Amino acid sequence: MQGYQHPSKIAPFDEWVTDLRKNFINGEWVEGKSKRKYNIKDPYDHSNVATIGLANLEQIKDAYASAKSSQKDWAKSTPEQRKEVLKKALQYIENHKENIIQLIIRETGGTILKAEFEYAMAIGDIKDSINMVDEIYVPKDYPTLSPNKVSRVYKLPLGVITSITPFNFPFNLGTRTVFPAIALGNCVVHKPDIQVGLIGGQVFSKAFEEAGLLPGVYNSILTDRQESGDEFLTNPHSAFISFTGSTPVGKHIGKIAGEHLKQVALELGGNNPLVVLGDADVEQAVKIAIFSKFLHSGQICAITNRIIVHSDIYDEFVSKFVDRVKTLKVGDPKDPTTNIGPIINEYQADKVMNFVRKAKEEGLQEILQGKRDGNLISPFIFVDVPNDATLACSELFGPIAQIICAKSDEEAIALANNTEFGLSASIITSNLERGEQLALEIESGMTHVNDISALAEGNAPFGGVKQSGIGRFGYEWVVEEFTTTKWVTIQKEPLDYPF
Repeated sequence: MQGYQHPSKIAPFDEWVTDLRKNFINGEWVEGKSKRKYNIKDPYDHSNVATIGLANLEQIKDAYASAKSSQKDWAKSTPEQRKEVLKKALQYIENHKENIIQLIIRETGGTILKAEFEYAMAIGDIKDSINMVDEIYVPKDYPTLSPNKVSRVYKLPLGVITSITPFNFPFNLGTRTVFPAIALGNCVVHKPDIQVGLIGGQVFSKAFEEAGLLPGVYNSILTDRQESGDEFLTNPHSAFISFTGSTPVGKHIGKIAGEHLKQVALELGGNNPLVVLGDADVEQAVKIAIFSKFLHSGQICAITNRIIVHSDIYDEFVSKFVDRVKTLKVGDPKDPTTNIGPIINEYQADKVMNFVRKAKEEGLQEILQGKRDGNLISPFIFVDVPNDATLACSELFGPIAQIICAKSDEEAIALANNTEFGLSASIITSNLERGEQLALEIESGMTHVNDISALAEGNAPFGGVKQSGIGRFGYEWVVEEFTTTKWVTIQKEPLDYPF
C-alpha cells in the first residue's frame, strides 16, 4: 500500500472537480464506454458542474469482477493495514473540506448549513468505521454441553457489498455504507445517484486512491438504469445490497434480492409525524417544527411530513408557525443567510407543485401560499388537514407544511400511527417521562422527544419499520449487517460416539 502524500497545495475547486469526472474501477479512473454523456447541473442556477461519460454494462461487470478478485486479499489484511488506509482517506477528506462543502452545495442544492451538517456527520461515520476494524476475526467463546470442547463464534467479512445511494444526502449516506463495509474486510461496488455522482461517490474514490487502498476494494460507477438494468441487484459476485431511496424502488430491490438469496438493508420513504402534545411549550414547538420541516427544503427521508397539534394549543401554534415561516429566506444556497435552497431538479419540483395542486383540488385550507421560481419553491402551509388527505398520505419531499388538529394526546398518537410508513417521529411535550412512554407507542424505527425527526447518530440504530425499510445503520448494527457469523468448535480430546 503506497504512502499518503499530504498535499502541499489543495487544487482550486474547478481543477479538483475535473479529477473526479471518471468512473473508478479496479483502482483506475476510466471513461464511461456507453457513448452517452451526462451533465451534472447546479440545481439553483442550472450551471454545469461536470460532464461525465456513463459506464456501460460491461464496465459494471468488470467492477464486480475486480471486487470479487480483491476481496480475499483485503479480508486477509491486518487491522493495522485497514486502519492506516481509513485514516489516510479521512485525512484527505479533512484536507479538502472546503472543496467538499462547495461540491455538496453545487450538486445537491443544499444550503451552507446543510452542507456543514452533512460533512460533520460523514466525518463521524468515517471515524466510527476505523473502530469497526477490530470487530472481525475476534472470537467470542460460548458455553458448551460437550466435554473438552471449545465453542467460538466469529464475525467474518460478507464479501462484496453493493451500495446504492440517493441524491439528498449523498456524501453522508455514502460514508455510512462504504467506509464500514471496507473496514470490515469487504469490497464495495458503489452506485451514487448520477445527479450527485461526484460528491456521492468519486470523492471517496480519490480519497482511497490517495490512501493507497488495494485496487478493486472500492469501485464507484457513474451510470443510470438505462445502462445498468438490474445488474447492481443480480450480479452473482455481490452478497449484500445496501439501498437508500424510495419505497417502490426498495420493494423492487427486495423482490430481486429474495430471488437471488441476497441480504439487504433498505432505508426507504417516510411519512414522519411531529406530535405536539397539549402541554408543549408552543414557542419551542414552533422552532422545532420549522427546522424539522424545512431543513434541506424538506428533501430528507426522516424530515417531518405531518405536524399534529393538540386542539388546546392549535390556534396559537398555527399563528406563530406561520409568522415564523414568513421570515425564512429562500434563494441561493451559496448565500450563508439562505434557509431554503432549490429542489434537486425540475421533475422533483413539478412533483412538489402537483401535491399543492392536489391539495387545493381537495379543498384543503391554504394559510400561506408559496411560489415557484425555477427549482426554488417557497413554503406552502395547509391547516386543518385530514389525516386521510392525499397530502397527509404522501411523502412530499418539498417545503410543504401541513398541520393536523388532534382533539387529545391519544388521538394525536393514533393519527401519527395511521400511515403505512414508520421511519422517524417527534413528540414535543413538557412531561419528559410521559414523552418517552408515548415514544414507544409510535410505530416508527426512531422517535425523538423535544427534537427534530431527522436525527442521526453514529452509535445509534437508524432505520424504519412497516413500509420504511429493513435493517439498521449505526455502529453495532451496521457491523451485524455487513458481516457473516460463523460458529467454530474445537474438540480437545477424543469423544466416544454411540455408533
